[in-house]
Amino acid sequence: MHLDGRGVAQDDKRAAALFKLAADQGHAAAQCELARMHRNGLGAAQDDKRAAALFKLAADQGVAAAQSDLGVMHHDGRGVAKDYKRAAELFQLAADQGAAAAQCYLGAMHRDGRGVAQDYERAGALFKLAADQDFGAAQCSLGHMHRDGRGVAQDDKRAAALFKLAADQGNVPAQFELAGMHLDGRGVAQDDKRAAALLQLAADQGNAAAQCYLGLMRLDGRGVAQDDTRAAALFKLAADQSFAMAQCSLGYMHLGQLAIMAATQHSAISCAAAASSAVGASVVAGGARGGLSRDDKQARADAMMASLIAEEEARAEKASKKAKKKAKKGKVTTTAAGEAATSLSAPPLEPTEVDLVAEEKIEEEG
Repeated sequence: MHLDGRGVAQDDKRAAALFKLAADQGHAAAQCELARMHRNGLGAAQDDKRAAALFKLAADQGVAAAQSDLGVMHHDGRGVAKDYKRAAELFQLAADQGAAAAQCYLGAMHRDGRGVAQDYERAGALFKLAADQDFGAAQCSLGHMHRDGRGVAQDDKRAAALFKLAADQGNVPAQFELAGMHLDGRGVAQDDKRAAALLQLAADQGNAAAQCYLGLMRLDGRGVAQDDTRAAALFKLAADQSFAMAQCSLGYMHLGQLAIMAATQHSAISCAAAASSAVGASVVAGGARGGLSRDDKQARADAMMASLIAEEEARAEKASKKAKKKAKKGKVTTTAAGEAATSLSAPPLEPTEVDLVAEEKIEEEG
């Protein structure tokens, strides 16, 4: 009640203290709750080893939630040795008790052949058990299998329906995958606006792939208002997470901006040269008065490009350091049930108007 703030003040430290009193007397549920608080650093010192030890005490008493959570610790190597076989054994114990999370985790291990034999049919059956309990990650994973026809019948409509169930619960991979189905008109009506709305939901939760594809839709004005500035901002969010396609797209936008700057500069130089010629200005050795030599223009363009490259490299380095620091803290929980959202087909990157301008200037100046 202190943990949830029900009937008393919400107080994580007080909750942890009470759980400890009960855990020390061998109360399995209290051991499991205290383990979670140590694992998450909530109301108690963050301590993976202590968390794993407490999960084991509760798991040995048959608590399905503790068996499942200890399985995750073994799967990820947090507080205990990384051991896929032991993780699968623990997931099996919890799955046999009907724990949806454990069924989903075990399904993922059978799908990927980690700690158990690879078996798509077994994976599909386990995902279905968890999906039928409205477990979002399992609905998304089963949706993948129906879409691809792995271990279950290939069925786009069923896949889309499962993605929607999970997406409605806020499952990010499912929001991304359902967007792809709407873009392609697979199993659902083709609907760019609905696709963009789903990508926005996933992008708002920090999903790099969704940010990138939404950026492409912004760039093309597909399903959303055309907005280069917003597209660039979305590409940057994804690029800072090392998403290669976004880095490439943002690079093209910087290159296009440089081409516009170069074309504008060239136009100004040409006008100045024409005006100088009209008044009969003399040409002296070393170049025309008020203009830039070809070497000077090339040097300036090279300098601007070098500046842009340096800026992007600095951003990438900062993002990399931040990611490493976050990984060391170990505050992000890795789950075996998730699937990387990478199946959405990317709209082809075609030359833009600014790219063509750049090509024309190259041809003109040799």
